[in-house]
Amino acid sequence: MARLHLFDLDGTLLHGTSAPVEISRQLGLEAEAVALDQAISSGLIEPPEYATRVHTLWADLTDAHVTAAFEGAPWLARIREVWGEIRSNGDYCAVVSLSPSFFVERLIDWGAHAAHGSRFPAVPFTEPVDPAGALNAAAKVVIADRLCKEFGVTRADCVAYGDSSSDRDLFGVVPVSVAVNADSHLAGLATHSYAGKDLWGAYELACRSW
Repeated sequence: MARLHLFDLDGTLLHGTSAPVEISRQLGLEAEAVALDQAISSGLIEPPEYATRVHTLWADLTDAHVTAAFEGAPWLARIREVWGEIRSNGDYCAVVSLSPSFFVERLIDWGAHAAHGSRFPAVPFTEPVDPAGALNAAAKVVIADRLCKEFGVTRADCVAYGDSSSDRDLFGVVPVSVAVNADSHLAGLATHSYAGKDLWGAYELACRSW
């Protein structure tokens, strides 16, 4: 039976940062984005409000800004190599993130079979964001189940990689999980824990489970 590897983005594939912070840095608004990240992490705001506020913050955002943010972000090493190995084994890899879809979906070009993020309008924005399209922790499980059906696997065949409270629900329903540079929210929940800047190290830990 094939396996499905499910990767978080912010703080997991991206080391020590999030896609919104990297995007906002291109606009000179990094501090504002960090404050929003802290607010949602501490539960002061929910994903729909976060999406609305970050959409407003990015009023002048262009596709060139997004490209610069993506290309200049501090990605973990060997992401494409890990995904190439997963594909060569006949397995599947997907990214499921609360970050904007227009950023997350760029990872398809790196070898992900699927990439899902919070739904945002196309850049540059000419229409408002729909707060209902903002993903939360529970939505990650819903998307994982949808991907399982699409790829012909079950939850029992899944591996999750994450770093924070947004990954708790998903970690709770899959048999193998890897906490990657994780905070205290995942303490005691993960099968394995990885600290470092090379995704291959996290992938090798997951491979020990089969």
